[in-house]
Amino acid sequence: MSGTGTVGLLLLLWGAACLRLPGPAQGALVTPGPDGGAEEARHSARPLQKRSAQAVTVEVLSVKVDCAVTSRFAHTVMTSTALNKANVSQEIFFEVELPKTAFITNFSMEIDGQVYVGEVKEKEKAKKQYEKAVSSGRTAGLVKASGRNMETFSVSVNIAAKSNVTFVLTHEELLQRKLGQYEILTRVKPKQLVQEFQIVANIYEPQGIAYVETHATFLSNELLPLVEKTVTEKKAHVAFSPSLDQQRTCPGCDGTLIDGDFVITYDVKRTSSLGDIQIVNGYFVHFFAPPGLPRVPTNVVFVIDRSGSMYGKMEQTREAMAAILQDLKEDDYFAIVPFDHEIIWWKETLTKATKENVTQAMAYVKELRPLGGTDINGALLRGVRMLLTDRAEKRIPERSINMIVLLTDGMPNNGETDPKKIQENMASANGGNMSLFSLGFGNDVDYGFLSVLSQKNKGLARRIFVGSDAALQLKGFYEEVSSPLLSEVDLRYPDNAVDFLTSNHFSQLFNGSEIVVAGRLLDNNLDNFLVEVVGAGLEDNFQVQGKSAALDWATTYPDEKYIFGDFTERLWAYLTIQQLLEKSKSGSPDEKVNATAKALDMSLRYSFVTPLTSMVVTKPETEKGPDSPLIADKLTEEERQQAERSARYHHRTVPSRNAYVPPSYSVDGDPHFLIELPDKDDALCFNINDKPGTIFTLVKDTKSGILVNGQIIGDKQIPADGKIYTYFWRFGIIHRNLGLKMEVSTNGITVFQDGARLKLRWSNATSVKGDGMDLLLTKDRSLAVTLKDSVKFVILLHKVWKKHPYHRDYLGFYTLDTHLLSPSVHGLLGQFYHGIEYEVSNLRPGEVPEKPDATMHVKGRELNVTRGWQRDFRSDAKTGENVPCWFIHRNGTGLIDGEASDYIVSGLFKTV
Repeated sequence: MSGTGTVGLLLLLWGAACLRLPGPAQGALVTPGPDGGAEEARHSARPLQKRSAQAVTVEVLSVKVDCAVTSRFAHTVMTSTALNKANVSQEIFFEVELPKTAFITNFSMEIDGQVYVGEVKEKEKAKKQYEKAVSSGRTAGLVKASGRNMETFSVSVNIAAKSNVTFVLTHEELLQRKLGQYEILTRVKPKQLVQEFQIVANIYEPQGIAYVETHATFLSNELLPLVEKTVTEKKAHVAFSPSLDQQRTCPGCDGTLIDGDFVITYDVKRTSSLGDIQIVNGYFVHFFAPPGLPRVPTNVVFVIDRSGSMYGKMEQTREAMAAILQDLKEDDYFAIVPFDHEIIWWKETLTKATKENVTQAMAYVKELRPLGGTDINGALLRGVRMLLTDRAEKRIPERSINMIVLLTDGMPNNGETDPKKIQENMASANGGNMSLFSLGFGNDVDYGFLSVLSQKNKGLARRIFVGSDAALQLKGFYEEVSSPLLSEVDLRYPDNAVDFLTSNHFSQLFNGSEIVVAGRLLDNNLDNFLVEVVGAGLEDNFQVQGKSAALDWATTYPDEKYIFGDFTERLWAYLTIQQLLEKSKSGSPDEKVNATAKALDMSLRYSFVTPLTSMVVTKPETEKGPDSPLIADKLTEEERQQAERSARYHHRTVPSRNAYVPPSYSVDGDPHFLIELPDKDDALCFNINDKPGTIFTLVKDTKSGILVNGQIIGDKQIPADGKIYTYFWRFGIIHRNLGLKMEVSTNGITVFQDGARLKLRWSNATSVKGDGMDLLLTKDRSLAVTLKDSVKFVILLHKVWKKHPYHRDYLGFYTLDTHLLSPSVHGLLGQFYHGIEYEVSNLRPGEVPEKPDATMHVKGRELNVTRGWQRDFRSDAKTGENVPCWFIHRNGTGLIDGEASDYIVSGLFKTV
């Protein structure tokens, strides 16, 4: 490898240490082990090379997290320096997880005195630059990953022997007040001793600091005194910097005590009903969370999905609802509307939340069971009618706030199923009289649909992640919105004094939260800068007025540890971009176009990495080749969800050291076979061409009794180019040990087991549990088949326009879990389940410039192969995900055992 070695070292450095996070954040500086497992799969056109297991050393000299917060605006700089002490060069990977609401603003690498700085570009331009590098055969990395509340920034660089590298990453975010506090969280997992380790947070709040608290999961009696905390009226300083010896698990040991979460929580003083207004350098920011306001009672309708797809989630839903019902106040009113393909309800009208009624409701919820389809439209309209009718007939208090809480895990498949029509129906029926909060449960829910649905109805959407803490997520969200203080809040400023104002109308102000408005001043004459806030409270209308004046911050607090100067402008820009991105989803067509254009312009002007921009980092030239770009993206919630789906199907979560990522085997398209091999960071692919009607054996395991056959179908007619395209349209699956036979076609699914027959339609979403078999059907999209102690498949449905002149509906087949099949398993896919050994060399230009050829050594043969792409449709059923692979020509000849004709059988459930 030209003197390049790899080393097994995983060093988790820091978390998003200055951000209000609902979950932990973390980061890492990684050099891969011999299996390369620490690096996210890189889609590059490169030959396979044997990896060196030679032990080399990387020493992490320093890890520093420097966080400065001024008026809730957090500016965090993460710096790490590593030294390659070895006599060979090696690649070092730097990773850091950021909260999804943070914007990266700067990234740089310093290598031997040379600084490489990232540049923020329009996302499409950055993507083209990346794809150009990939097509030319150079190493390029697309940097984007996701987690529950974070996304991962990752970069790698090859470091020469005896050289060092310094990584610097900067990001910014406006801290959000939730449940009465701001939180600064750092996840600390060094995994080794660090010469200089330091976490510092400096907080400046002109309103005054009410309290600052710190704690950590790893603080022992010995480490506790190392936490420095100094709090004055408006400033706070927190630092944690253990020495090398203080990090050790024992004297002389190499293990570290530093492993866990380091958390700072704080709040500010609130004495003014007007809130706090700060004016700096021509921009102002107004924080509004007045003290002492009484809570306004709520009228809430819980609309609960109990369709078949909620199987496995209903227990957590019941648990969460029990806790939420117990937290209702006696002056609240509530209703429960469970739904599947039918709409039912607990009681005809809303009910006062007395102890007796809550007890009865808890008993009712306890009996909810999943069944049937999903009629979201009907259920929501039922909730709206209940609230409007009870309001009109004065069965609920006049001074109260109406809201609907929708919990669902899937797409509508009964009643009205068009998402846009449902959004229109709800907005029309609602008429601005209530707020809709949508909780999307799991990864198959259409979060984009729910997000726009809620935005159009004065609410918001939140994803609920399937896991042991799902009930806590549901309860935690309701706690945030269950105590409204004001409704229809307007913050008003003189028209002749400000422009470029962020949103200044809010449907509600909840207890423990905060409203933030920012804008630009037209001039510095503030004599007429009169501020007014109005809203509806519990007893009467809320109204307050006042004036504000600019402060000379540099004179008052010249300390360079704190952010001054343009922080109000950047806060304004951050808030404006966030709101423009929301409008780009839910506004009218013209509003969407204008909002997107403005958000892009501001993202570029202020160097924010947003969903519309990317940061391009050009790495230094090495002995392997010329420079190559690395791209950091900001994911939208929909892109993040799509990435998680892909990770779930592909098992492509970013692995830790020694983590095993299983291969994936699929056939989809014309028909395109794809063998993905994460341990080799590579993939193989081939096509099978035969006449329509042919049936192939894909998987055959006589020992475990598993058989999967597939039949191909051709286009409706031969196109003008004369080429016959074929696709799989029908699969036969047998599990003899379970007495199971299943036919899956584009027309539907039929299951035979122990003399019983079950028929399912693609147009219904459902889950079925049988004897040793689990089925999960996602409407018009996919069927997941899990067979006890054997294998898991996913079959995708590709629907084509019915009037298409050539194409028909077809299916894709994906194997997800094969480790329990016997060593004798075979078939066009099955023969690869236990691995394939090959080497690729002699990379050379091919017939198409972006598709180089190479020589593959496999099964004692030399094959001419071509670097190409195949599509994996699991994460995106319409366009698919491009997977780079080595393409084997002539029906896979030389890669598969025998010839393609050897796998043809006479019937869908036949072996010969």
